[in-house]
Amino acid sequence: MEDFEVVIIGAGICGLAMALALHKKGIKSVIMERSESLRNVTGAAIGIRPNGWRALDQLGVAKNLRHTAVRLRRTPWDGETRCLRRKDLIDTLYAALPLGTVKFGCQLESITFGSQSTKHVLRFIDGSSILAKVVIGCDGGKSIIANFLNLKPTKTFPLSAVRGLTNYPNGHSYNHEFARFTKDNNIVGRIPIDDNLVYWFCLQRKDENVWEDPEVIRQSTLELLSNYPQEIRRMIENTEMKSLSVTHMRYRVPWDLFMGTFCRGTVTVAGDAMHIMGPFLGQGGSAGLEDAVVLARTMSQLGSDNGESKSKVMTHGVEEAFNQFVKQRRMRVVRLSLQTYIIGMLWGTSSILKKIMYIMLLILLFPYQHSHTDYDCGYL
Repeated sequence: MEDFEVVIIGAGICGLAMALALHKKGIKSVIMERSESLRNVTGAAIGIRPNGWRALDQLGVAKNLRHTAVRLRRTPWDGETRCLRRKDLIDTLYAALPLGTVKFGCQLESITFGSQSTKHVLRFIDGSSILAKVVIGCDGGKSIIANFLNLKPTKTFPLSAVRGLTNYPNGHSYNHEFARFTKDNNIVGRIPIDDNLVYWFCLQRKDENVWEDPEVIRQSTLELLSNYPQEIRRMIENTEMKSLSVTHMRYRVPWDLFMGTFCRGTVTVAGDAMHIMGPFLGQGGSAGLEDAVVLARTMSQLGSDNGESKSKVMTHGVEEAFNQFVKQRRMRVVRLSLQTYIIGMLWGTSSILKKIMYIMLLILLFPYQHSHTDYDCGYL
């Protein structure tokens, strides 16, 4: 049975960022990814606000990524904001890692404590097993590691989201800004990535169907937006089919984040596995990047030996590092989650009374609604 010091579950944005942050601090890790290849096809784009760029600067990949997307103007928040193709972000993080960091085709089935050691046994659906001294779950909203930590199940907003990318070979005429259109209880957003590529999304009251066929997704969205301007319909008609997806948006209840136990010994979670939230602030991905910087910093300070190589980690030091990580991140993600929760409920209800209540809560709890972009996760 193979034996590893630090194992990360999941090669999404947070998992790759986590491995890169640890690598920069001299801590070797391996990522176990369930897919047979890098998951850089699914998903369309991700907005990165100023706090996310601060984290990317610490990871050393911001300079390259800035060349892939235009800076948005006339945003409601101060500072740098760009919309990245998810593929560009995933590919850039992956390229910065040492060869062999990611092991593909490793879908986790269970995690248990070893019977005669302090290490954990990770079993995969193909029947293989490994030992790991440290486990970091970056395995999304349906995280097996979160289940191991007895975190409460995630819930879904009364909304579903369709996302896609549209390419304009001869260039588009849209300003470099975030545009939003609301009509018939549907919300359509449009964000240029560069002078040719546009990211768009459509939020609607929850549809129990989760379509997988891109053509069905496109046609159902066009039917839903039949009363929208022609330019919006053409944008959807010309969407890159492989970029289309529809999802029911999941979240962790804010009070569960406030009370939850996010580490147990040398096991913890980060990214969506820890704090999956609605996309209404555009902070889910950036929060995962912040997690990577903070956790790698605390592990370097408390969890590794003091020799020339930090490839070996100390169990008691890691436990303290994880406790510090959770302490530093808890209120940050609670506030983000609470704000997205209220906005999601506001957009998802048809009750005028409830809308007024949610608006009043936002005004009371978040008088400066874009303060979340001011956050700085600190130096790596």
